[in-house]
Amino acid sequence: MASYARLGELLVPASTVLLTVECQRGVVGPGSALPELAAEARESGALGNVARLVAAAHDSGVQVVHAIAERRPDGRGASRNARLFHAAERLPVQQVSGTAAVRVAPPIEVRDEDVVVRRLHGLSPLAGTEVDALLRNLGCRTLVVTGVSANVAVPNAVFDAVNHGYTVVVPGDAIAGVPSEYTPAMIRNTLALVATVATTDEVLACLGRPDRESPPDVTRG
Repeated sequence: MASYARLGELLVPASTVLLTVECQRGVVGPGSALPELAAEARESGALGNVARLVAAAHDSGVQVVHAIAERRPDGRGASRNARLFHAAERLPVQQVSGTAAVRVAPPIEVRDEDVVVRRLHGLSPLAGTEVDALLRNLGCRTLVVTGVSANVAVPNAVFDAVNHGYTVVVPGDAIAGVPSEYTPAMIRNTLALVATVATTDEVLACLGRPDRESPPDVTRG
């Protein structure tokens, strides 16, 4: 894990943005299209930790950006060049624009000052979206990446952010993937090579909110 001093140097509120990746009801909520991933996000505490980080960001003046993956009702413009996309088309819950599935999932709070970015294609919250331009306009130098999944979207976000010149912080207990043992392996063997890995408590302490309590019921379905 990063040293407290080093982490504090990176997490300057004016130049830090907190990114939540696919923390939407149709992915991590009770009616998820991916129940195994949703259960892991809740039971591991990752979803609750994302909520704690968002609350701290709101209190400390750190900008929050929520990255949502969705599709048009007619599927126009959706990616179809990988097995994952074809599998997603057959899921019982679809991430259709304007539906409850693409709303940010509780217990994460969305405030008026948050930015919500919705993508219709691809695997990454950054590639081919407006996120990079928004981050630059916001004066971002450090991007804190949270959410799901550690299998696909989170590493995509980390790699793209690093390639675009941002310093990335990953609170390892605020991301989730399946199976459960995959996430620590991904962090240890891959993300730690390109990002500063910390814990939620370490990030909270640097943001001036050493809050050790999770919101109620975040680990129950």
